[in-house]
Amino acid sequence: MSVINDSSLYPRFLLTGFPGLETRYGLISIPIFLVYVTSIAGNITILFIIRTESSLHQPMYYFLSMLALTDLGLSTTTLPTMFSVFWFQAREIPFNACLVQMYFIHVFSIIESAVLLAMAFDRFVAIREPLRYAAILTNTVIVGIGLAIAGRALALVFPASFLLKRLQYRVINILSYPFCLHQDLIKTTVSSRWVSSIYGLMVVIFSMGLDSLLLLLSYILILGTVLSIASKAERIKALNTCISHICAVLTFYTPMIGLSMIRRYGQNASPIVHVIMANVYLLVPPLMNPIVYSVKTKQIRDRILRKLKKQKV
Repeated sequence: MSVINDSSLYPRFLLTGFPGLETRYGLISIPIFLVYVTSIAGNITILFIIRTESSLHQPMYYFLSMLALTDLGLSTTTLPTMFSVFWFQAREIPFNACLVQMYFIHVFSIIESAVLLAMAFDRFVAIREPLRYAAILTNTVIVGIGLAIAGRALALVFPASFLLKRLQYRVINILSYPFCLHQDLIKTTVSSRWVSSIYGLMVVIFSMGLDSLLLLLSYILILGTVLSIASKAERIKALNTCISHICAVLTFYTPMIGLSMIRRYGQNASPIVHVIMANVYLLVPPLMNPIVYSVKTKQIRDRILRKLKKQKV
């Protein structure tokens, strides 16, 4: 297959759904569509409840709003190409559109990782310094943390897109998923990819890798603080405030680790397994986070039930 050498031309990229199951895309799209609808509705509900309930205008819920916004961004970024493949069999995506989608997928993933870290810091301050909690995590500090989180993600991923833009590709390139990921685009290049590969690895190390280590450190400090509390009841109460966050962390990192392991050690695995893991990585956190926080966080749960009762009346 010929290689694109003329800068005025662009390579063609073909997305992949579930290889061999093309005749069943109609059925497969139903649960995926329900996941998207539930994810978007759930995160919008979380944002609405926090926005309309003044009692929830606290640092913990501001960070939860950031998480919900990030999940909404991740869902809406992948939705167009996902359903263009499953509903319309439209696999082709323009090169620039693929780069843009890749950019925002990785930006929102890095933002989510950092927001989870910020939420761990929030729990540490709440448990360690309950009387100074509001004084430490002021609105100014929270806004600064949010801007730093977004700025880091935007700055880290942009060079990766620029480096991919400069590489050479075949005229037609088949991707492994129904959306564009950095590691998948790199595999399609026909020119030297070592700079892009090394930079991609460095982005992962200095974003999610660093965040995961700091998350672990945060929970070591939280556990140490909890164990220093004399009352058993107070220890249990303090740990209960972390349950929702721990679930969110596991929901985010477990699929990511699974996808990495499959990509590295599962070369002989069915392509369908790779596609399923990639979909789980991008679809499950936006689906589960609002469910977990709605069920496990009493303040959120009570206000959702109150709103539902008002609508019935």
